[in-house]
Amino acid sequence: MTNQQQNKETKRFGLPQFILIVALGILLCGEAYFGFRLHALSSEQEQIKEDYSMSNNITFGLFSVDQWRDRITEVVNHQIGDFKMTPAQKKALQAQVEQQLHSLINKTVAEINQPQKTLGGKLKKLAFNAMVNADDIQAQVPSFAKTIVDKVNSPASTERLKNIATSKINQLGKQIYDSTSTANYEITKYEYRKYHVADPVAFNNRINSQLTAIRTVTYNYALAMLGCVVMALVLWLLMRKQVHLQTILFVMSLLFAFVLLAVGITASIIEVDARIQSFNFMLLGEKVAFENQILFFQSKSILGIVETLIKQSKPDAVLIGVLIMVFIIILPVLRLVAKGIHILSPKMIAENKVVRYLAFESAKWDMADVMVVGILMTYIGLNGILKSQLSNLNIHNSLLTTTTVNNTSLQPGYFIFVGYVVFASILSYILKRITAYNAAESKGKWR
Repeated sequence: MTNQQQNKETKRFGLPQFILIVALGILLCGEAYFGFRLHALSSEQEQIKEDYSMSNNITFGLFSVDQWRDRITEVVNHQIGDFKMTPAQKKALQAQVEQQLHSLINKTVAEINQPQKTLGGKLKKLAFNAMVNADDIQAQVPSFAKTIVDKVNSPASTERLKNIATSKINQLGKQIYDSTSTANYEITKYEYRKYHVADPVAFNNRINSQLTAIRTVTYNYALAMLGCVVMALVLWLLMRKQVHLQTILFVMSLLFAFVLLAVGITASIIEVDARIQSFNFMLLGEKVAFENQILFFQSKSILGIVETLIKQSKPDAVLIGVLIMVFIIILPVLRLVAKGIHILSPKMIAENKVVRYLAFESAKWDMADVMVVGILMTYIGLNGILKSQLSNLNIHNSLLTTTTVNNTSLQPGYFIFVGYVVFASILSYILKRITAYNAAESKGKWR
């Protein structure tokens, strides 16, 4: 049998090819489903965290005059409501009242006893000195002062004074507001309705529980995607000597790579989250606290980074966005397509200069591996800077306690993109082996 007849025989479609296509098709559908769910959950997680960061943004919390007003008013009203005069305070108040009464009596007696020029004044002075003994009045001051203090400290008087003080505090509070009050109210109203909650505690609990569940499922989907690709590579290993199956294996593997690339560039790759976990201090003996104050939050995919850069007004940012799109998104897609064309097409098309260049020689322009390293270095740098800066905000003393948290992390999209880069490199190696084998076979040199 000649080489040409053997090639025709190997290209004949049979049961092995059918079984292989079915097996790979199941794995590909699994990978595509897991990728779709990962992408959807990544978008959902990003949206939830944006809602959370907006509701708990430091602008609407620690930097809001309204929030400070509400907390201080609450503390002062609580102090007024719980106010009860102690024996020591009663004693001190009585001493003050006695002092004022003694002073008032002395002042009155001095005014009456001063030289009078009119007849009426002289008669009043004479009558006062004849009928009133100033020393007797002074002696009665302590009993008068005690009566006044007891009257002031009666339940009715105390309640009336509390109401007056509370109304004044509330009146003052209404006069204090900032420009964020309306925006904060609208945002809070919208988000509480969206998540079916009625207060900040329920909102934060609902968000945290949802994010915990999404995070676990998302990583499981990422592992499942990579598992499907690993199984495809295992099939390559098992079928490496079955030359007539290599074309099917390679084409299906390209589809696996397309799915990895699509998910890797659209799912979130990095998340920057810096917050003040708690800010506590004592005011009038009561604790005033601000919790979960978001300083900065941002979550981006590779496609999101490109979109953000292109929308900038600065030409250098637009240029960088275009370069990333060309060398990290468009070129990898063209390389995968060129590999498929080369393996499936007749020799005239497969050996076309453009096809061969994209399939074999354009790897030096493919910056996907550079992007992987760049994202990792960006994460390491940002993480270090944020930890250093946030540590300066950690304060622990008798007056003030602050605790900061850095939740910056790499997201599943990054690991999927890394998986694509590794898998694409393996496919390039396999294509070179297949091409070398076919070239040698066509010359009758392969043994």
